[in-house]
Amino acid sequence: MTFIPSKRINPAPARGTFTHHGAGSEGEAGAAEALHMGQFHLAHGDGGARSAARQNRHRALPSPGLQTIGKFVYILDLVLFTLVAAAITYRFVKFPGTLKKSIVHPTEGLFLGTSTLSLASIISGIARYGIPSCGEWLVTVYRILFWIYFTVTFTIAVGQYALLFTSPKLRLPDMTPAWLLPVFPFMLSGTIAATGAGLQPPDQALPILVAGLGAQGFGLLVSITIDACYLSRLIQYGFPAPNSRPGMFIAVGPPAFTGLAIIGMANNYPVYYHTFGPDEVTVQVLRVVATATCLFIWFLSLWFFCIAVVANLAVRREITFHLNWYAYIFPNVGFTIAIILVGKELNSPGLIGTGSAMTLILVIGWIVIALNHIRAVWKGNILADGKDEDYYVNERDHHHVKKLDDDSDKQA
Repeated sequence: MTFIPSKRINPAPARGTFTHHGAGSEGEAGAAEALHMGQFHLAHGDGGARSAARQNRHRALPSPGLQTIGKFVYILDLVLFTLVAAAITYRFVKFPGTLKKSIVHPTEGLFLGTSTLSLASIISGIARYGIPSCGEWLVTVYRILFWIYFTVTFTIAVGQYALLFTSPKLRLPDMTPAWLLPVFPFMLSGTIAATGAGLQPPDQALPILVAGLGAQGFGLLVSITIDACYLSRLIQYGFPAPNSRPGMFIAVGPPAFTGLAIIGMANNYPVYYHTFGPDEVTVQVLRVVATATCLFIWFLSLWFFCIAVVANLAVRREITFHLNWYAYIFPNVGFTIAIILVGKELNSPGLIGTGSAMTLILVIGWIVIALNHIRAVWKGNILADGKDEDYYVNERDHHHVKKLDDDSDKQA
């Protein structure tokens, strides 16, 4: 989800070449040094498409067939994540100091959380594909991984925003929904809790659900405050530069993932404690409240989705491939799954069918984007200095910036 300005502080090399790095091993080293955190989008885009597809196991394919496909894609997700993680680790080891520069960089630093976004999908996949095949020992592993993930992502949310608030290079007029990324991974603790809490012992499930609900609410509220700044920037300057507009879909994610998470957590409330009376009744009440809440906030996602669609269609001939194209997939995964879950809760074939159609679009979209990703690497359009996240975005320096009328200051 890289945001590409029309003007760069450091001029980038010509597309299609690595001449600025030299030839042979120097070119390969240059490409390795330019490997940035945004490459994790390839892994969590795959995981997102898999998660959406799994919600359609009631449709064309029988459950065993879809489960087999899901396992294959899950293994692919693990392979992609491992390869990207190994390559970025090589970069940090091979070029000392790049880890610190990456974290404090005003743009690349925002993408530190994309690595944990991929882990959220992988951890959730353990509940869906690992535990049924491997047994009870993986239930304990899942619980440990949840609390590690919860702690690490909260630390990232605090640390990255502390850097964002103090960095003199990050200015409000240049903000985009990428500023949501530091809180996004912690918010997905709710999704992990919704996926795996039902497999945990009751005395372990409830703390996970409480932590997941708190993280989900925290993420949603922080995203709303940041969205207020983002909307203020849109009102003053208009839509971002054409190659930045795919990232507008990031704003779709927080309300949608919150909706699907609270439905999942309500369905997995342990029938054990009877704190609020008979737990069977408590679960029914929680399901009703969760479904109503999901509908209440889902329309905010719908609005952000429509705004992003309009903005992207307006400049569709000007948009070229960059890593922010994965924003077409992952945020809309939550948007799609929320539709399907509400459809299941309300027994609505129309909503379920709509979600299934959107799932097909997401899967095809991920394949198209992944192929364009490979093509861009082959042609040298990414993995080069100035072509990923190693520059600062000036979103006020492109020809689509809103022009103020000369007489605007004279208006009452």
